[in-house]
Amino acid sequence: MSEDTDWEEWSEDDVRIRPNPRGSRPRTKVRPKYEDATPGFVTGVDRGRYRVAVGGDSESEITATSARELGRGAVVVGDRVGLVGDTSGAPGALARIVRVEPRATLLRRSADDAPTGERDERIIVANADRMLIVVAAADPEPRPRLVDRYLVAAVDVGIEPILVVTKTDLADPEPFIANFDGIGMRVVRSTRADPPIARLRELVDGHIAVAVGHSGVGKSTLVNALVPEAQRATGDVNAITGRGRHTSSSSVAYPLGSGWIVDTPGIRSFGLGHVEPDRVLDAFGDLAAIADDPDSGCPRGCTHLADAPDCAIAEAVEDGRLGAGGAARLDSLRRLLTQIAR
Repeated sequence: MSEDTDWEEWSEDDVRIRPNPRGSRPRTKVRPKYEDATPGFVTGVDRGRYRVAVGGDSESEITATSARELGRGAVVVGDRVGLVGDTSGAPGALARIVRVEPRATLLRRSADDAPTGERDERIIVANADRMLIVVAAADPEPRPRLVDRYLVAAVDVGIEPILVVTKTDLADPEPFIANFDGIGMRVVRSTRADPPIARLRELVDGHIAVAVGHSGVGKSTLVNALVPEAQRATGDVNAITGRGRHTSSSSVAYPLGSGWIVDTPGIRSFGLGHVEPDRVLDAFGDLAAIADDPDSGCPRGCTHLADAPDCAIAEAVEDGRLGAGGAARLDSLRRLLTQIAR
């Protein structure tokens, strides 16, 4: 630099230096309570965006994102939430979910029956109070043990199970339905040409009902019949494998009367690793009544397994008190207890 340089031109003495670049006040951990947040009901989730019925009104659905402080995966279909931001629903508008209200129920499934800490749990729906267990009488063949798993998951969290048997024009459903005699579960029968729309609307009205079932049983077909505007994709059963094709890729809630019906992706397995073993028996109502009888029930600590001494359920099966299906029911109970306890 030459001797003629004007040092005052290069001086930075007059530049103001902020004492704390991050601000003068430390960041607080206290979050707003959002007491004036607008209520909403989550009807769908898609890659970090949520469809929310403002005030629970299906005519006022908007798109929202989730506040960072709620954490990843904190919001699911069926959640009642608090919203802030633009709730107008105008093109390009985006609200923000800042609160998830306490849940009445939370239906989950595990990827397998691994014990707590080793499983991959997946939330299906929140706040459901009825479960429509959809099973085909044929094509694909009904699976009573899969239904037992649905029953356990529902009863464990206080959801009422309802059995819906489709395609009854292809096969007699009564032998399959007989597997669940003694439980007191409501049963709805449906043909391909004449689904019981009025009866199903009556069962869903005023409730949040989640429809579950194996791929290809006609679950989405029923939803489309109940809610024509849903236009859920449907598919046929593979003629070689006998398996249905996954057509519904995510859970979606649709308004039905004063209630909601939630269609879920078809699945071929339903892990129960999140259920405590002593809760499994509750789903087998007829067996539980025998085990819990104060006069002739099972001894304290009975495992109900094949090597359990003086098991009242086993004795009831042997003397025929549980009817022709009693042995199969006890076998299903023992399988579940063994698999969950591993």
